[in-house]
Amino acid sequence: MRTVAVVGASLAGLSAARSLRKQGYDGRLVVIGDELHRPYDRPPLSKEFLAGTLGEADLSLETDDEDLRAEWLLGARAAGLDRTERAVRLADGREVRADGIVIATGAVARTLPGSEGLAGVHTLRTLDDARALRDELAGGGRLVVIGGGFIGAEVASTAYALGLDVTVVEAAPTPLAGPLGATMGDVVSALHMDHGVRLLCGVGVKGLSGERRVDAVLLEDGRSIPGDIVVVGVGARPCVEWLEGSGVELDNGVKCGADGRTSLAGVVAVGDCANWYDPRAGAHRRVEHWTGARERPDAAIATLLAGGAVEPGVPRPPYFWSDQYGVKIQFAGHAAAADSVTIEAGAADDRDVLAVYRRAGVPVAVLGMNQPRLFTRWRKQLAATSS
Repeated sequence: MRTVAVVGASLAGLSAARSLRKQGYDGRLVVIGDELHRPYDRPPLSKEFLAGTLGEADLSLETDDEDLRAEWLLGARAAGLDRTERAVRLADGREVRADGIVIATGAVARTLPGSEGLAGVHTLRTLDDARALRDELAGGGRLVVIGGGFIGAEVASTAYALGLDVTVVEAAPTPLAGPLGATMGDVVSALHMDHGVRLLCGVGVKGLSGERRVDAVLLEDGRSIPGDIVVVGVGARPCVEWLEGSGVELDNGVKCGADGRTSLAGVVAVGDCANWYDPRAGAHRRVEHWTGARERPDAAIATLLAGGAVEPGVPRPPYFWSDQYGVKIQFAGHAAAADSVTIEAGAADDRDVLAVYRRAGVPVAVLGMNQPRLFTRWRKQLAATSS
């Protein structure tokens, strides 16, 4: 291969570029990113950066002496992929021709219909999002978070520490029931009530009120929740529209094998936009976690450089963490695969707990709250039994 184009300049794209050089690729390397920023770390955006304890320089994912010998095209949005010409078309009319292509375009935060142009309404996905929200939170007031998932919970926790009046609205009966299951989702989401943050569950959002600036969130049950600032944390959608008609198969993102290979030869996908096949589950899963974006590019690049001739391995069980109200939450595996969950250490009421999820007696997931050492041992055991 003479040229490889990495489309996406966040963690997954940077990891792919690093892996290319690490695995011996010495040809032309082009990294395309739609943001103007160099690669930065996203997890702190909802926590330390939002709280003002971490600066922008601290978010950098690159070391001072790192040189990937890459051409960086930043502020350049991918608009199409021409499989005949092997070219990535950019929104500004340029084209990047490449023998190998890594799709790492990530995902974009979902918005609330009707909120466009209304001041005080935020999503949190990018550095620019975090800058804008941080400036608003500094003024204090009433914050309503729509969505009780991890991003919403972290923003609520940060805003609470900053002294804001916080309400979290979650449409599901139990927040985090999807990733953690109903039992432990209830335990983790109780952190909000422990700290006096209002949590309203089982009710959807009808809309927002306000002329130029939001002043309340309107619920489907008729209630109105006053708010000076609203954060919409209702998930993200993969950025794959630019691939329509390219021949790359799409299904909840880019549909991939267990090694990141796509339906087009010489094209692999990694990160939040990649729907990888999971041999353990016998199904495809799109993993939107930092660890996956860091680890999986190694396998995808090995596949790309070998022309698909390598045997795909079994990806490690997905792992993610969250910091809320001073509690470190860690999770590995798939809760949906479990038929039971047991507390192995600590106590749920103390928010200091290690819970193991099993299916037919075999561990399939593990959750830790302020149990880092024990969690690490169980995570290693889970990886061993899953491989």
